[in-house]
Amino acid sequence: MSDWQAVIGLEIHVQLSTQSKLFSGASTAYGAEPNTQASFVDVALPGTLPVPNVDAIRKAAMFGLAVGADVAAESIFARKNYFYPDSPKGYQISQYERPIVAGGTVLARLDDGREITVQLTRAHLEEDAGKSVHDAFHAASGIDLNRAGTPLIEVVSEPVMHSSAEAVAYMKAVHRLVRWLGICDGNLQEGSFRCDANVSVHKPGTPFGTRCEIKNVNSFRFVEKAIDYEIERQIRAIENGETIVQETRLYDAAANKTRTMRSKEDAEDYRYFPDPDLPPIRIAPAEFEALRAALPELPDARRARYIDALGLPPYDADKLTEDRATSDYFEAVLGALPGQAKLAANWVNGELAAALNESQIEITASRIGAVDLAALLARIVDGTISGKIAKDVFAAMWAGEGSADAIIDAKGLRQISDTGAIAQMLDDVLAQFPEQVAKYRGGDAKLFQFLVGQAMKATKGKANPAQVNELLRERLDASR
Repeated sequence: MSDWQAVIGLEIHVQLSTQSKLFSGASTAYGAEPNTQASFVDVALPGTLPVPNVDAIRKAAMFGLAVGADVAAESIFARKNYFYPDSPKGYQISQYERPIVAGGTVLARLDDGREITVQLTRAHLEEDAGKSVHDAFHAASGIDLNRAGTPLIEVVSEPVMHSSAEAVAYMKAVHRLVRWLGICDGNLQEGSFRCDANVSVHKPGTPFGTRCEIKNVNSFRFVEKAIDYEIERQIRAIENGETIVQETRLYDAAANKTRTMRSKEDAEDYRYFPDPDLPPIRIAPAEFEALRAALPELPDARRARYIDALGLPPYDADKLTEDRATSDYFEAVLGALPGQAKLAANWVNGELAAALNESQIEITASRIGAVDLAALLARIVDGTISGKIAKDVFAAMWAGEGSADAIIDAKGLRQISDTGAIAQMLDDVLAQFPEQVAKYRGGDAKLFQFLVGQAMKATKGKANPAQVNELLRERLDASR
């Protein structure tokens, strides 16, 4: 295996989050009854004409700007001619010679900390096909045309990846970006985000091998498994003297293997030509400026700012920029609690993330708003409560018992910071544990934390921990 190198390129299909289809007013909502959202335009009945969806064009251009690509001021739609039962027009409206997006790069981070920059070939607009249903009828297949005409961008990478780990990291980076931009909901289960993987193997220094395409994989885990299987299959076949045939294959998750679907077509097989019903798509300079102005701070830029300007560790920055909603929530917390980036990150990535996960809700539906969380954290900063007590207050806030201040007052949770009161309590604790005090003074340093614990227990966690530590050490060390 080490003598071989895999060469991988991905074609990622991103469903654009528009209310209507690419060339008709039919709905794109998921889950409708079969064939209830396919208009006459979507199936190209005689007398109908496609009208481009301006929102889809803008979203495609926004993606191009975000990846630093060349976004065409003028692009054209083409007819890609083929016939499958789920594409009754006999062609698909796509882009070929003059796509809306050319070039660009995507930065991907692997789990082992490595970073790779993946070059893009293009990202072109196209309509989706329908869906063939093979398991709903006995000895027959059904056709659901609800997806026909749904707007997509197909993001085509250069063949620059060499392992399934790199391919998955890149796919995740694109997934994060399109969700961050708000141009796709990224729902893999519903088919809003899926990919075709082109895989070949060769020995370094020799020409690339014959590629096979693994079609329509909509799971990060399945992409990894499918690529790994295909790499091993091709190497085994070549070493056994077999010839790799260029073909399209499907991944069978149950058997964890790829299998032949059909021979692989090349561009000339589709007989592309400009769609005669659609004029060129033109984007005016003013529209470009408006799109650039509408771009949010991108996740990589925000991650870098969190590390460089806020001093957060890379782990925290990575977690906070996994999706835009979490990052925006953190920004709102920090806006209400300036200068406390690490504390805010700990709570957003920790206590809040755990509560959201347990309740199975998104951060946009959090029971505690960003400003309310900041108000709770402010009480840690000003010494009103300890971090431990803050967790109890958080739980009460999550249960809907009120604001942080209201819960602190109602439950008498304010931290004891009176030096005299803490000193008296410590004297009582030391009197209760003379044996442990003697052992500490004899050199058993670990007993210090035992005595701290007893002190906090005596005040039900309400004593200021910093003062407890300072005053306890003074008392213990004074008699050494």
